[in-house]
Amino acid sequence: MQNSEALALTAVLLAAAGDLTQRINDGVVARGFEARPAWGFAFTRLSAGGATVTELAAHLGVTKQAASQLVDELVRRGYVERNAHPGDARARLVVLTERGWACTRAAEEAAADAVRPWVELLGESEVRALRDQLARIAPYGPIRPAW
Repeated sequence: MQNSEALALTAVLLAAAGDLTQRINDGVVARGFEARPAWGFAFTRLSAGGATVTELAAHLGVTKQAASQLVDELVRRGYVERNAHPGDARARLVVLTERGWACTRAAEEAAADAVRPWVELLGESEVRALRDQLARIAPYGPIRPAW
C-alpha cells in the first residue's frame, strides 16, 4: 500500500470514529441525559463490573488525578457511585448507578441509530463484514478517546 493510500485509509477511519462518537453523544443528549464523549468511554469500562480509579485511568489513558476528577463529576451527576472493593479493603470500586445504566442503554440505542445509515448504504451483510474485518485488526480495544 502506498503512503498516500495508507494516509487516506487512516483519514476515513478517524473521520468515521469521530462521527460515530459525536452521533452517539448527540443521541444520548437527545434522550435526556447530560453527556460528554469521555463519559461514554468511562462507562464502557465501568459496565464490565466496575473499576478502580487507577484501572479507569489506565483504560482512558489519563492520569489517576484526571480519572478521579471524572469520577467525582459522574458521582455528582448520579451516574456512578463508589463502593467498597470486594477484594481490596483499601480500594473503592466505581460502578454505574441505575441512571448510569439507563444512560448506557441510551448510548446503545444512539449507536444503532448512528450505524443505520451505513446499513442503508452498504447493506446489512457488508456492515457485518466491515465489523468483522475491523475486529480482526483491533480485537481487544480498549475503547477510549485519542486524547
